[in-house]
Amino acid sequence: MKLVIQRVRRAAVRVGEETTGQIDRGLLVLAGVATDSTWEDAQWLARKVALLRVFDDEHGKLNKAVGEVGGALLVVSQFTLYGDGTGGNRPSYTAAAPPAYAEPLLEDFVRLLRELGCTVATGRFRALMQVELVNDGPVTILMESRAGIRR
Repeated sequence: MKLVIQRVRRAAVRVGEETTGQIDRGLLVLAGVATDSTWEDAQWLARKVALLRVFDDEHGKLNKAVGEVGGALLVVSQFTLYGDGTGGNRPSYTAAAPPAYAEPLLEDFVRLLRELGCTVATGRFRALMQVELVNDGPVTILMESRAGIRR
């Protein structure tokens, strides 16, 4: 699995005119699932995200996790994180997991975050979504699961 994590002042995701998820202060997590992603990857990443210290402490250092500042997560599926544009002008998405495999793994990732005490809003899997955000910092972290690192 691969994540793009952005610290935000607020973020929302819409499908058409419907807002499917929105948060105030917190983290926007764009999440892609690879063909070789596993439940263990989802578990490892959920722990990393829940404990990621990217919020300021009383000394102005990035030393607090999202839960410590009363923040929330907005998780949005994004298979295009596995787009490979090195071969031509049209990216290949062969490394992205098929929907039947990716959706349950992404649902597990969200469930694990909630079990870790995080407040989580989501987009809608396989929908054309519009994501709005106000970056805070900006602070953007790229994270890949152990399976991704082994490649």
